[in-house]
Amino acid sequence: MRTGKAEPVAGNQSGPDGLNHLTAVDLFSGAGGLTLGLRQAGFKVLAGVELEKTPAATYRMNHPDVFCFNKDIRELGAVELLKRIGLKRGELDLLAGCPPCQGFSTLRTRKKSKAVADDRNDLLFEFLRIVEAISPRSIMMENVPALAQDNRMKTFLKRISILGYKVGRKNVRVEDASEYGVPQRRYRMILLASKTGQVKQAEKSETITVRKCLEAVRLAPVGEAGDPLHDHIPNRAAHVAEIIRNIPKDGGSRTSLPEHLVLECHKDKKSGFRDVYGRMSWDRVSPTMTGGCGNPSKGRYLHPEEDRAISLREAALFQTFPADYRFDLTEGRGKVALMIGNALPPEFIRRHAIEISKSLTNAE
Repeated sequence: MRTGKAEPVAGNQSGPDGLNHLTAVDLFSGAGGLTLGLRQAGFKVLAGVELEKTPAATYRMNHPDVFCFNKDIRELGAVELLKRIGLKRGELDLLAGCPPCQGFSTLRTRKKSKAVADDRNDLLFEFLRIVEAISPRSIMMENVPALAQDNRMKTFLKRISILGYKVGRKNVRVEDASEYGVPQRRYRMILLASKTGQVKQAEKSETITVRKCLEAVRLAPVGEAGDPLHDHIPNRAAHVAEIIRNIPKDGGSRTSLPEHLVLECHKDKKSGFRDVYGRMSWDRVSPTMTGGCGNPSKGRYLHPEEDRAISLREAALFQTFPADYRFDLTEGRGKVALMIGNALPPEFIRRHAIEISKSLTNAE
C-alpha cells in the first residue's frame, strides 16, 4: 500500500520499468483516485473528465499538470478530446473510467441482482461512445459488482469485441480490493481489455490490516495534526457519545450495549444494519468506505480504540490515498466524505494498470 507523500507532478509517473511513455485518459475522474493509480503505474495521464465542480477542483489540486474537462461527458466530442490531448484516433494507449451506475449499487438493487431505474446507468454507453470514436489500444473500467451480470455489460462487451478488443471469460471480474494492497473490504467489478492480447491478472498480496495501515503513516492525534481532514471532531449528542464509549474496543458492536443505551430503532437486534455503531478491528481490513464514512450511524466506522468515528483522513488512507492528498472543502465535509467513498483506490488501480502496461509494452 502506498500512503506516503503525494507528488502531484510528473515525478509521480515512474512505472515498474521507469518509463512513462504510455498515455491515458480518465473519464468520470471524481477526486482523482484512478488518475493517481495510473500515474503510479507509469502512465502519462493526458486528461480527465469530471462533471461536478468540487471533485473537479479536488482533481486539479492534486493533478495540476493534467487537463480536466469540467463538463458533462455527453457534451464531450471525440474531436475536442483528441485535439486537447494532441493525439490522433488509435494513438491513445489507455482509456479508463468508472461510469456512475448508482442504480446497480447493492443498496439500490432489488435482491442484489436487478438494477433500479436510473438514467446514470446508461453512462456506460457514453464510455462506449468515446471508445468507438477514439479507438484506444486498451480499456480499463471499474464499477459495482452487479454491473458484471447486467445486459448492458453484455452489450458493451459485444460492441468492443467487434472493434478488435480481445474479450474473454476473464476480462470482466469481480474482485476484492483487499487482496490487492488495499486495507479495505471492497468488492468491485473490473474490466481490462486490449487490442494487443489478453491482459494478465494482477498479483495478489498479503492483507493489510487497519493496524498496518495506520501505523504506516502514524498520524498525529486528532486535533493536533494541522490537517482539516483529521483534526475535526464532530459534536455528538450526549446519548450518542455515551453509546460510543460503551461499544467494546477492537471490533465491538452495538449488540453489546446495555439495554438503556440501545436506540429505539435498534431494539430488535435481529434486523437492520448490524455494523451501525460498530468499531473497526485492528487486525482485519476496514469495512467498505462509502459516502457515510466517518459517520458511526452509517456503518462500522468507529475507531478501533478511541471513542470517536474515524477521521476523513483515515478514511482516505483506507482508500490508499497518500497522507497529504488534498480535498476541496468548499461544499463541506459531507461532500468530502462522498468523494472519498466514491473514489477508486489508487493502489488497486496501480496494480491492474501495471499489467496493462506490460501487455502494451510487450506488443511494441
